Order: sequence, then structure tokens, then C-alpha cells
Amino acid sequence: MDLNEIRSWYTVVLFAVFIGIVWWAYSGKTKRRFHDASQLPFNEVEHPLDTTKELKKGDHHE
Repeated sequence: MDLNEIRSWYTVVLFAVFIGIVWWAYSGKTKRRFHDASQLPFNEVEHPLDTTKELKKGDHHE
């Protein structure tokens, strides 16, 4: 087995892994999870954390 044959098999294996990842990414089982993840930047927090309340309590040091 020479180096070119090893490279050929390596290419075939990597191509099969690539096809497997693409199949997994577009399968119906992961569609909802990926959709929810894609919407995370657009979800707004109703009440953002107000850090000024901590300063009003006198916890800050000057």
C-alpha cells in the first residue's frame, strides 16, 4: 500500500464523515433544536438586570 492509496482512502473516509454531518444537521430530529438556537439572538429579556439597584444599596466602595 503506497502513500497515494492511503491518501485516497483518507479522502473517502473524510467525505463519508462530511456526508454524515450534513445528514445529521438536516435531519428532522435536530431541526427544532437548531431553529430554537437560531432564534436566540432575537429573544428579548422582559426585565433586564438592573445593576444600578446594587449601587443604591451602598455596596460600592469609593
